Amino acid sequence: MDTETGADAGGGAPAVLVVDDDPLILRTLEVNLRARGYTAYLADTGERALRIVARHRPDLLLLDLGLPGMDGLEVLRGLRGWTDVPVVVLSGRDTEAMKVEALDMGADDYVIKPFGMDELFARVRAAMRRSAAPDYEEPVATADFTIDLAAKQVVKDGAPVRLTPRQWHIVEVLARNPDRLVTHKHLLNEVWGPSYGRETNYLRVFMTKIRQRLEPDPPRPRYFLTEPGLGYRFRPGGANGPADSGGRTGGA
Repeated sequence: MDTETGADAGGGAPAVLVVDDDPLILRTLEVNLRARGYTAYLADTGERALRIVARHRPDLLLLDLGLPGMDGLEVLRGLRGWTDVPVVVLSGRDTEAMKVEALDMGADDYVIKPFGMDELFARVRAAMRRSAAPDYEEPVATADFTIDLAAKQVVKDGAPVRLTPRQWHIVEVLARNPDRLVTHKHLLNEVWGPSYGRETNYLRVFMTKIRQRLEPDPPRPRYFLTEPGLGYRFRPGGANGPADSGGRTGGA
């Protein structure tokens, strides 16, 4: 199956690719997408999904993990090599380890089957909002690196810094809120999705990696500062953070 079913949607309608090997789920989501004004693409294998993404560039993927042949994680890995299209995972696998693996690999949200349509489409809208950006945005410059929001990269010492999709998303959220406190909950909601809000250990680990790549002295950060018990603050002009807000992962 390799199908476009968007005849009822206008030319400017957002397009969603559903990737699942269950014909009933494909049909149900197709009907619900069309009823809500989306263009729907359907694929029942990972290989077909990648072809559709390359050909049609949908605005979002709804991706099952348990696909025949190339599984959902392999599809996700393949996508993140060249596109940041939002991906909402739909899976019956509800272990924390599986959720973390999919999210770390670049998924934007993780929805457990069975799911309610209202909640699913709320997550679809949220993922699309998070991915939307103006055509051009001024880079955010510091004395040590520049955050290019339009190009989705950080340049340090004249070269792009390698960041994972999740690391970049954290940097992006903070850079869009310069000098303002961004709470743990807000960061988790923006980067991991609306079902996350208390997993501050995720943020500690990722912030340590970000500081190691961008801060001139990671144990004493100047730019990515911890507000103990509250969240983080990005200071483009630089500041002296407390010694314990940097390289250790023990405090959020």
